[in-house]
Amino acid sequence: MARIERGPYRTIWQDFDDLMAEMENRFQTMLGGIGTRGEEIRGRIVPTVQDFRVDVRDHEDEVIIVADLPGVEKEDVSVRLIDPRHLEIMSRRAGETAEETVGFFMRERVYGQMSRTVMLPVEVVDEGATASFKNGVLEVRLKKLPVEVGTTIPIE
Repeated sequence: MARIERGPYRTIWQDFDDLMAEMENRFQTMLGGIGTRGEEIRGRIVPTVQDFRVDVRDHEDEVIIVADLPGVEKEDVSVRLIDPRHLEIMSRRAGETAEETVGFFMRERVYGQMSRTVMLPVEVVDEGATASFKNGVLEVRLKKLPVEVGTTIPIE
């Protein structure tokens, strides 16, 4: 593990963030070869700085996904149903110009591309899907895949 140098203005939280980043790198290396399941496990253990928080709700005939994307404009958000069990949310948050980055005592806000693949509790279809974005909150509603309950067994 890399040794962390503590400058005159470093806080314990910055040290903690560095340790979390190192753990994230190790988890990515360890779980990188096991596909989507690895992404799910890794995201639950140590969310990356670029990740954003989501709620997934299994509600009656639909699945509702709500994501917090503070500081992101509606035009910079895209949503894609990868397959019936995975939704991808991507966003971009514009950074500051070089002049605006001078003189910071502390910087924790993240800029740039953010993406997240969300595992859904049941299979869904893109037909009838809706998405809304207001005040930095994205809400996606997906209809559940109709499940045939019971089948008729022919008698010979």
